[in-house]
Amino acid sequence: MNTDKVDGIIKKYGKEQSAIMSILQDIQSEYNYLPREALEQVSKKMSIPLSKIYGIATFYKVFSLTPRGRHLIKVCLGTACHVRGAPQILEEIERKIGIRAGETTGDLKFTLERVNCLGACALGPLVMINNDYYGQMTSAKVDKILKAYD
Repeated sequence: MNTDKVDGIIKKYGKEQSAIMSILQDIQSEYNYLPREALEQVSKKMSIPLSKIYGIATFYKVFSLTPRGRHLIKVCLGTACHVRGAPQILEEIERKIGIRAGETTGDLKFTLERVNCLGACALGPLVMINNDYYGQMTSAKVDKILKAYD
């Protein structure tokens, strides 16, 4: 971990405690998760107890304390997507990349998550990879879409 990068992020926002969310978001954008060393550095530089920083990092689902893959796959399992076959699509993705929902591939290429709603019910079943939405998904489309992230 590059301590200079973390220092730069803190300097960008200042040492006001109200900036902690923005600082954590930028650290996660840099490392794809929140490394313990970075959280300790933020704690020391900003004079915020480490327990408070961990409290924030574990409260918000957007933050991860473990390394995540370069590509984040979210499969919507909300009601509209569920009744249109989302569980089968999730199973197909799990088979293709060799992990279960909530896990990350060993090569840190993919992290797979199940979510309750992606906010586009009319497009269900819906899969999101990074910032790309794939609506009206089918198990047959999974392989082609995953190949785009090789």
